[in-house]
Amino acid sequence: MKNDNTKISAYIHIPFCEHICFYCDFNKVFLEGQPVDEYIQRLLQEIRLTKEQYPSKTTETIYIGGGTPTSLSAKQLDVLLKGVRELLPIDVANEFTIEANPGDLTQEKLRVMKEYGVNRLSMGVQTFDNQLLKKIGRKHTAEDVYETMKFLEKEDFLNVSIDLIYALPGQTLEGFRDTLRRAIELDLPHYSLYSLILENKTMFMNWVRQGRLQLPDQDIEAQMFEETIIAMENAGRHQYEVSNFALKGQESQHNLVYWNNDHYYGFGAGASGYLGHTRYKNHGPIQHYLKPLKDNQLPTVETEILTLNNQMEEELFLGLRKKMGVSKTRFKEKFGLSLNQVYQETIPGLIQKGLVLENEEYIQLTEQGLFVGNDVFEAFLIDKEK
Repeated sequence: MKNDNTKISAYIHIPFCEHICFYCDFNKVFLEGQPVDEYIQRLLQEIRLTKEQYPSKTTETIYIGGGTPTSLSAKQLDVLLKGVRELLPIDVANEFTIEANPGDLTQEKLRVMKEYGVNRLSMGVQTFDNQLLKKIGRKHTAEDVYETMKFLEKEDFLNVSIDLIYALPGQTLEGFRDTLRRAIELDLPHYSLYSLILENKTMFMNWVRQGRLQLPDQDIEAQMFEETIIAMENAGRHQYEVSNFALKGQESQHNLVYWNNDHYYGFGAGASGYLGHTRYKNHGPIQHYLKPLKDNQLPTVETEILTLNNQMEEELFLGLRKKMGVSKTRFKEKFGLSLNQVYQETIPGLIQKGLVLENEEYIQLTEQGLFVGNDVFEAFLIDKEK
């Protein structure tokens, strides 16, 4: 098994938010009263400690997510980004993304980001329907999105991606079409669209259990997904991964780190990483995260050492999310076994069902397979459990 730790990307988690959305189960806390400055210092300490164990000369991609990274003040952002650039050297041409909320960005914050080489923004828009935005607990409006875009254009910052969520409570097909049209009219290089997933411990899940929330049925959800693919293709944004659409050459390099099953550091409270043959997760609650670092210990709460079988399974169910699919050559190089050798029963069965296509170089999901991706991924897990 080839183990190349020289190419490592980095995910950095900022768990602070100025408000909590009703559907969100990411690790986050209200900003007010939190030890934000200490958190930033400990985060930089975690990067130092991890780099001692897993050194890498350069960083492939950096992604700072949350929470809401732009809820930090310009001064706090400056401290964070200065430390990140010193500890995680990255080529200026490589992708360095920060998540932002519409309406949160100021000129001062954006200038700090640009100074330290941030060259891509990912914005959580979710929908252009103001009533729905209120209903899901977002504090921005559609007008804020337009204002932010105007501001970014003025500042000559054009590498922007937006996230949208479909199958929201009370969302109609007409309403979704309007959001999709407005998103495409912004003429951005990248879009991510996700269907709403009800997560435990969110307000939405509680309301659904109490019968207070009505979600669109599965047929409507599938139609929203289908219409997204068609509209994006017509606008020249190709679907390169199940939920991601981009102009050619503008695909998110950091997203592809995950789908290519490559290595990445996970820094910050609740962050996950994948280094060597180990997947790991940090403590989520802020104080639990800070405590071991005060003793110069890493804040890891879970580690899983992957067997060869685990690694091959992950290569399949992550790689098949890409439109291109899983490369047979890459699989053989990574694991010393051919894809057809390992999955000699599974692949022909899925081809027969019309869920998977195979050519000389790749296996990939068919259009039908895209809609039932989880069933396909499961087939590869079952095969390994025999």
